[in-house]
Amino acid sequence: MMFGQMLLDGSDQPADPIRALCWFAIAADAGHMPAMNMLGRCHEKGWGTEADPGRAAVCYRRAADEGDDWGRYNLANMLLRGRGVVRDRREAWRLFHEAATSGHAKSMNLVGRFLEEGWDRERDPAVARAWYRRSAEAGDYRGRHNLATALAEDGHHDEALDWWRQALPDATPDILQAMVQALARIDHAGVAPLLLAVRQRLAPMPAPVRPGFWRARFRRLSRG
Repeated sequence: MMFGQMLLDGSDQPADPIRALCWFAIAADAGHMPAMNMLGRCHEKGWGTEADPGRAAVCYRRAADEGDDWGRYNLANMLLRGRGVVRDRREAWRLFHEAATSGHAKSMNLVGRFLEEGWDRERDPAVARAWYRRSAEAGDYRGRHNLATALAEDGHHDEALDWWRQALPDATPDILQAMVQALARIDHAGVAPLLLAVRQRLAPMPAPVRPGFWRARFRRLSRG
């Protein structure tokens, strides 16, 4: 599992998603559920193989059924969007909630989203914010952003800005863009420097790898 992750990340050696996929498969076949989850990620994202959301969902399901929280989270995301599986928000909620109650920070944030948006259940903004806080305190940048947004809506700007600052280092472009929009609506002395920092983080963000990049590489290598 660890060697596969090193090959995927390019830690201490050039990245090699194809070999990483092989190592994840070996560990997964031996019953290592975190590796089964990572095998699902490879199939979902097309790392070292052609993207296959349906096959990814099978791997996530196997990991989730054995109690792996990342497997639960990733399968729930696919169920929420109907990607590779039939859309099923009720089952997505169950998986997110199971992972959240066992301490999975990203799932805590999604439980909050379900409750805030009222997806297949009664809206409960107060409980949603409690879950956002749990997610934020556990280190999830999306939880931190959502908590900050809720706090700002209630006029608690100082605390909101603090959570946005904590979200900034790990935030992805979609969250950074959401932060720009939220900060632009706030009249507070601390907004300007934070807004500048967010825009500076957005500026050098690399473009995503073009579709089919790893597929083309796999085909070249497979031909020798």
